[in-house]
Amino acid sequence: MNKEFACASISRVVQQSQTIPGFLQRDAVRRLGPLLLDSSLNVRETATGALRNLSACGGHEVCEDMVKHDVMTPLTALLRECCAGFDNAVVSMKDQKNPVEDITNEAVNLLWNLCESSSQALSVFNKSGLLDVVIQCLERYPSNLELAISAAQCLHTVTEDNPELLCSISPAVLSALEGVLLSSEPSMAHTLLRTLAAGTLWNLKGSLPAACQAQTLSTVVATLSQCLDVDAGVLIPELRQAEEVRLRNSAVATDGDDQVTGDVEALEEMEEEEEDDPRRKRNGKSARVDGDFSDLLPRGKEELREATALLTAQQTSFEIIVNMCCSDDPSDDEWEEESSSDESDLCPDSLCEGVSNLMSPLCLSAEVQGALINHSIPEKVLRKTSFPRKEALDMCQQSSSWRGLIKKMHRIQSRALTCLHSALSTMDAEALGGPAALQAAAQHLSTLVFGSAEMPKDDEFLEAVISAMRSLLQMIASKNIPQCMSPQQLMSLCEAANRCNVVSVRVNAVAILGITGSTLAKEKGSAATLQMIGSALLQVASKDANLVVNGEALDALFDVFADGDEAEAAAKHINLLHSLKTIQSVFKAKIRKEGRGKYSPQQLCVLDNIKVNLRRFIGYLDKTLKN
Repeated sequence: MNKEFACASISRVVQQSQTIPGFLQRDAVRRLGPLLLDSSLNVRETATGALRNLSACGGHEVCEDMVKHDVMTPLTALLRECCAGFDNAVVSMKDQKNPVEDITNEAVNLLWNLCESSSQALSVFNKSGLLDVVIQCLERYPSNLELAISAAQCLHTVTEDNPELLCSISPAVLSALEGVLLSSEPSMAHTLLRTLAAGTLWNLKGSLPAACQAQTLSTVVATLSQCLDVDAGVLIPELRQAEEVRLRNSAVATDGDDQVTGDVEALEEMEEEEEDDPRRKRNGKSARVDGDFSDLLPRGKEELREATALLTAQQTSFEIIVNMCCSDDPSDDEWEEESSSDESDLCPDSLCEGVSNLMSPLCLSAEVQGALINHSIPEKVLRKTSFPRKEALDMCQQSSSWRGLIKKMHRIQSRALTCLHSALSTMDAEALGGPAALQAAAQHLSTLVFGSAEMPKDDEFLEAVISAMRSLLQMIASKNIPQCMSPQQLMSLCEAANRCNVVSVRVNAVAILGITGSTLAKEKGSAATLQMIGSALLQVASKDANLVVNGEALDALFDVFADGDEAEAAAKHINLLHSLKTIQSVFKAKIRKEGRGKYSPQQLCVLDNIKVNLRRFIGYLDKTLKN
């Protein structure tokens, strides 16, 4: 009993991240590890939960420390023992908790956290045959959806950018994922489960037999499409109202609600701490949904669980689509190989049924684009970029336990904008609906940014919307489609970006000025607007503290004032030549002084090119403006 109480206390206390160093100094991991295999099931569950919370709240360094202290050895043994005992666990009454599966759920979540943050843990996962163990947990979805979702989240993470694991993928693994993908239960929790299975299959595309690839791709995209069809702005108020009705009808509603609210608020604090940790990504990709502790929500909050599952599923869908659009994995080539009769035997039958040679060689990108277009993914992504519905936000604001969903709804919007940016960067204009659709999208993005009296101040939103706007304006400019942003809006955007601490926001805002200015330079009567754009770019090139932003502003100036009578007139009016000569010496000195210590080799290479181009452009202006 003392061990159980101690573990439960640690589990609660480590939710406050400032307490974690003290526990690590007292060798907590080494002491908790053996308790994973204690003779008492209660001790096992509380010890595993304590380590799970420690890994979730401690971040990357704590997870590395846990692996260094060999937590993977007892964790692997625990998972194997639990999965072997699934069928032997006795549950005397319907709806009663299964202690073995509850321990397994904690253990799978601990495994997920460790593999997300530690390459060594991922290597142990690959070598220890834990894939089959997690697949066993996934297959429990008909009777234990919570465990299956935890397993699916773990699989979605460990299968991303993990070529070593691809050798372990068997027909049984693909069949288990297929079974989940083809399930039809309508709940949002099942929607999340199917979405995670779809993401895992996309990660494993290099292991799929060629005969299955086209149909699997279609099924994966169809799953994501169905998830995005759900309108969270409508469903969340419905779920909140359903909860109120249930609580009114429950005799114990008032007695238990305070404790439930406290539990939810503690979870929100854990989520916020994890979301703020910039190290929760592997290989630069969003491999897991930020701060997802939804399985820890109290069992009396079924409606809140459903709402959380929907938002998690939609965020995951966007991240999968981004990975589809940005996929540069060498294993993509394997999607193009010819099928053999041996390979087709490995493919799950129901995914292969009726497959023809749709996936011809050398057309992976066309296949992916075709699947996304066929399921109207670009249109659905664009719809989700709108601000969350006021009704949903207001209803969540009224309840302390639902308030955490507000941040999640705004994050869905930001992920949708990032997804739109990826689609615009990789798909052709006609596939996206042609000039009319692109203009409508541009007008929509302008409304998001300029629709209220004040410019948005949220960094995450600004980063997402400005990157999407840059991609869209580049595409519009390349097709000679008229722009829809006024000079005043351009300046407002630039001013808002200049106040933002995120470098990419400032870089993209400068690029938008360059794209717009180079288009306007071809039009008669644009000199006054070009003067305004040129002055703003000179300000950024000379005053911004970041060399990358300085370089982007100079690059934009080269584009805007490269040619044309309007550009020449504007250049003379703002004294561009003299200003650039002044900037040149400062820019060169800044590269020498700060370059090697603060910037990557790739960034330095780009900056050196801009430095050379600046010298050449000054020479060009010297000749042009003196004539």
